Amino acid sequence: MCGRYLIVSTLDTILNTFDARPGAAGAGNFPPRHNVAPTQAVPIVREAAEAPAGRELVHATWGLIPFWAKDRTIGPRCINARSETVTTTPAFREAYKRRRCLVVMDGFYEWQKTAGRKGGQPHRIGMADQAPFATAGLWERWTDKETGQPLDSCTILTTTANALLAPLHDRMPVILDAAAQALWLDPAAGDASVLLRPYPAERMALVPVDPAVGNVRNQGPFAELTPTPVLL
Repeated sequence: MCGRYLIVSTLDTILNTFDARPGAAGAGNFPPRHNVAPTQAVPIVREAAEAPAGRELVHATWGLIPFWAKDRTIGPRCINARSETVTTTPAFREAYKRRRCLVVMDGFYEWQKTAGRKGGQPHRIGMADQAPFATAGLWERWTDKETGQPLDSCTILTTTANALLAPLHDRMPVILDAAAQALWLDPAAGDASVLLRPYPAERMALVPVDPAVGNVRNQGPFAELTPTPVLL
């Protein structure tokens, strides 16, 4: 499960890290965001459909709206896609074949059930070296039949949790290294199921943070709490 995350790297860092250029759909407005929530516009990297070829960085609404949907209300229910069923789930199977993307972030949040604390203790999870990273995503273009306006939306694929995340939740986002990113963005490269696996726990770190992150109106940054970050 991934229901809240942060993206605070600069635009130049994102473009350089993921070998992308700003897309025509617009990606220039990138203020730091410590509490990204479903239904908000988020940065994704995808293969450009028009010349010049290559990767483009654009915005998409978090919560995939299938092209066949009558309205956008399905989006909040499609913020994550289970990797085990993504090829057969009607909302995701067409996008899996043709419209893959990278959802870029600097970390995500997960809550651990804690005695005496309503809602549990939130943790920020990211790379041990604090670098931005990419999760496997799908994007879709839905057109409002009343206005004719197109809307791009996206979802994040999840898999079973690794050893670091398992005490918090049984699921985690599918995180892709550089080599896996290239294969994921190229549907012609063959079966992508081999990429949909837990990321190595020893490359990641987690740290408890201020519970204020639980309220989407709070935008952080959120203070780290003791104990210090957990590394495997």
